[in-house]
Amino acid sequence: MSEAQAAATNLIAELRQLEEQLDEVRKTLEAQREQLRRRRLAMPAAIINNLEMLKQDFKRLENNVLEEQTELRQLRALSEMSTRITNSLNVDTVLGETMELVIVLTNAERGYIVLSNEETGELEFRISSESGLMGRAMESGDRPQISMTVVNEVMSTGAPLLADNAYQDERLSENQSIINFTLRSVLCVPLRYKDRVTGVVYVDNRLVAGIFTERELKLMMAFANTAAVAIANARMYMRAEQILAEITQVKELMDNIFSSVGSGIIAIDSNDLVHTFNRAAGEILDLRPEVAVGFDVAQVMKNAALELEDHLAHVKQNDADHSLELSAELPGRGQVALALSLSPLKDSNDMTQGVAMVMDDVTHLHEHETTINAMKRILPEGMVDQINEIANIEMGGLRREVTCLFANVRPWVTLPDVAPSEKLRILNQYQAIATACIHECGGIIDKYMGNEVMALFNTQLNPDARHAQMALECGLLMRERFVDLYREMNINPDPHYYIIGMFTGVATLGNVGSFQRREFTALGNSINTAKRIQENAARGTITIVQQTLDHILANQDGGCSYDLRPRDPISGKGLSVAMPAYEVSRSA
Repeated sequence: MSEAQAAATNLIAELRQLEEQLDEVRKTLEAQREQLRRRRLAMPAAIINNLEMLKQDFKRLENNVLEEQTELRQLRALSEMSTRITNSLNVDTVLGETMELVIVLTNAERGYIVLSNEETGELEFRISSESGLMGRAMESGDRPQISMTVVNEVMSTGAPLLADNAYQDERLSENQSIINFTLRSVLCVPLRYKDRVTGVVYVDNRLVAGIFTERELKLMMAFANTAAVAIANARMYMRAEQILAEITQVKELMDNIFSSVGSGIIAIDSNDLVHTFNRAAGEILDLRPEVAVGFDVAQVMKNAALELEDHLAHVKQNDADHSLELSAELPGRGQVALALSLSPLKDSNDMTQGVAMVMDDVTHLHEHETTINAMKRILPEGMVDQINEIANIEMGGLRREVTCLFANVRPWVTLPDVAPSEKLRILNQYQAIATACIHECGGIIDKYMGNEVMALFNTQLNPDARHAQMALECGLLMRERFVDLYREMNINPDPHYYIIGMFTGVATLGNVGSFQRREFTALGNSINTAKRIQENAARGTITIVQQTLDHILANQDGGCSYDLRPRDPISGKGLSVAMPAYEVSRSA
């Protein structure tokens, strides 16, 4: 028990003790008044009346303290409920438990959370809690016997409804459900998320009239506000999980195809080192991957009794595909006929960085054709190049200066109220534009985060001394392409939807994961700062800070000019000092 609760309890005890003492005093005075009356004397009536008034004052003070204690208890319970709801991923379980507590705090008999289905618009009972004091509790799957007129009224108006005595309430007196279900006290409040009513919280009592007051109404409104946010977050989390599961499934499919494809695949970088050597290549050449990957291709081919130096040089010099068939005596296999297809490996700037070699045992050509065609249909163009470059980076990472760009291509709140599949289609339009701009400016995409994309400039995969300027050029190019999209979609946002921020600093870049499965990413305070800048930027702006501006001024090629509009310095979690910031646009 807290000090405040203990003090209130002591005060109530003292008030009740004073009331008892007043009763004793009154009894004594009344006895004395009776004795005076026998002696034909009178006691002033005001004395007894004043004692009665004083007792009534004590009783009112006691009731006030009890009321405050009840309200304090409700507020504490509400705080605990809010913490549990917002910190739990299993929202249904927590909402069910907290609804039972709401019923206790409001002295209700039953409670329900009713939600509007996002796709059909139909009302669904998400949480049901009944005490069963009148008859049996609701069976699983049954529709509760409550007033849907009240629910529909709150859903349509967005205003709470409190009925002290449902039978006598003029608003509900003609409601047949009130009569049929013997409803007396009814309280229904809206679940509101971002100015949209998504459902209601409904409690009632079929036994007692006038049980709900303004205090219970405020408690229910506070509970509903927390529950609405938790339910909305749960829905978004579920949608994100579904999208992530689909992406993961496609990525795993591509990984499986690459590792299980029947054709031998060898990737050679610009230094003639073998970086990719799949299982089929090892079986065809009778070589283990560990004696091929990381070694000079000439030595590897020599071990397999193949002479391919001239063919590899031809591909790199002419930047063109090259096909050939040859017969060779392979150690451990004997005489075989091989069909080889050599192709230049290109980076995002269309520069040749190596050679990809696909080989097949011609004797099994018909068996391999189906697998090869399936690979070509599923793997996107340039996939081999990307796998080779990223897989070569060592685990543990490398610290280097980069510019990290975060772009919110279309905030969730600006998306139209349509089906989730349509929202995803609209979002993909914006993400496609952002992706193309990042690639055109020499950046690489680290990850997509729903409506956001993170891009890196000057990593091991895309070194560029002018990385800060290229990141800014990327943001400005996004602005231009988004304006074109607005025009095509016949919309005129004011301000624009996008929110772009960036930061230049040192980060740790490399692969995370394991030998079997890894992912290239960037970590460090610079990445967190870039995200913080984007979060503090205004809609329709491209925001940079002094560190990025200094890098641009020191390394720009002089061919571009920008308009800089100073804005409030950016500060916040993780930032020791506020950073001077600017909103950037291209000079007219």
